Amino acid sequence: MGALVRGGRVLLVHRRADKHAFPDRWDLPGGVVEDGETLLAALVRELREELGVEVSTATARPLAERQVGRPGRPVVLRGWLLRDWEGEPANRAPQEHDDLDWFDLAGLPPAPHVVLREALVAAMASLGHERG
Repeated sequence: MGALVRGGRVLLVHRRADKHAFPDRWDLPGGVVEDGETLLAALVRELREELGVEVSTATARPLAERQVGRPGRPVVLRGWLLRDWEGEPANRAPQEHDDLDWFDLAGLPPAPHVVLREALVAAMASLGHERG
């Protein structure tokens, strides 16, 4: 899952209400790692497919990871902080998301993954201090 951050704001996608996992929630874009893919290759592919952007993994910074899923069928979610990409993000996966928007820290909606949200908030706060 990729946290595209620019100008003190992060891009989130709104999951469709008919999605099985985390319906009707704002979340980071990104998805699953396919067989034979590295974590960063999956991140690049997913953000290209979902948003139409080309991310630079040279400056990608791990945020956090969290195990979710049913007992016996765990899924590991990994969040990455991304500050460099090309292209204007657009909803290229309407079957997954029905909206996308930029949020600052004050307007950040509740997230389905508390560990990733806490890491994102801390990272965005530290980026604010870097500009300072």
